[in-house]
Amino acid sequence: MKIKEIAFIIGAEYHGVDFEVTRMNTLADATKDEISFVSNSKYIKDIQNSKAGAVIVDEATKVYVPDGCVALVVDFPYYQMATLSKHFAPPIEESDLQPAIVGKGTTVSPKAEIANGAVVGKNCTIMAHVYIGCKAVVGDNTIIYPSVTVYRDCKIGSDCIIHANTTIGSDGFGFATSRMGEHKKIYQNGIVIIEDNVEIGSSTTIDRAVFGATLIKKGVRIDNLVQVGHNSIIGEHSVLVSQTGISGSTKMGRNVVMGGQSATAGHLEIAPFTTMAARSGVTKSIKESGLTFAGFPLMEHRMWLKLQARLSKLIK
Repeated sequence: MKIKEIAFIIGAEYHGVDFEVTRMNTLADATKDEISFVSNSKYIKDIQNSKAGAVIVDEATKVYVPDGCVALVVDFPYYQMATLSKHFAPPIEESDLQPAIVGKGTTVSPKAEIANGAVVGKNCTIMAHVYIGCKAVVGDNTIIYPSVTVYRDCKIGSDCIIHANTTIGSDGFGFATSRMGEHKKIYQNGIVIIEDNVEIGSSTTIDRAVFGATLIKKGVRIDNLVQVGHNSIIGEHSVLVSQTGISGSTKMGRNVVMGGQSATAGHLEIAPFTTMAARSGVTKSIKESGLTFAGFPLMEHRMWLKLQARLSKLIK
């Protein structure tokens, strides 16, 4: 889209040179032909280092936009970002793409559907009622059990196992709320990337990113009934036990263990080799590696055990 067309859609004034904008992206990743936004003062520091060609900002933050980057000023940047996201959303399916490519030795059930433009590697097993969307990629030696859905553009590595009814690449839970309390959908225009040697249990959901990718790194083990939010990064060889919920933009180091029914708030960082006991609630980033936590509010596991002992004595 042209920058003047974008300005018109979001209600911003722009009278400079018109140029092509290819997509929306984060401040950190955007290039000169992409547009980003700032809706929170904590991201102001990122504007100066951004290479975005244009940024949606409000009146208070436009002064931080560097020379050479277009500032599109609106009253409510987050809401207008949601408005614009619809215009950069790809079509759900593309019938004019080339037929899917399926590698040698792969078995595909006649009841499965592989959309045009998809690529499936060698020696895979694709079982009944699986749907693999357009431009999705599946590596070699991967097994996909019945009724798994892989949305468009998502990438699954080699030697993976994905169990029945799991969904990869559904929209993240993203919306902007107006001052009148109305919710506008933020179109999730990113993807999911699952690296090699990952096993995912049944009825698990991994949301696609708003921009960029939700990333499941190599060797991860995910149990049944797990939710991974958009733009999260699950580090190598981490383990997510049943009914765990990972909120959006959580970044985990390698070998993190999340016990059953544990959860994180969004936009957190969890150090490598951290263990969360069952039903732990993580609301702050964890920067020290190798610790074990429990409870809500979260505390070190040894302290939590002492607290439970004290409480039991009080009840007697």
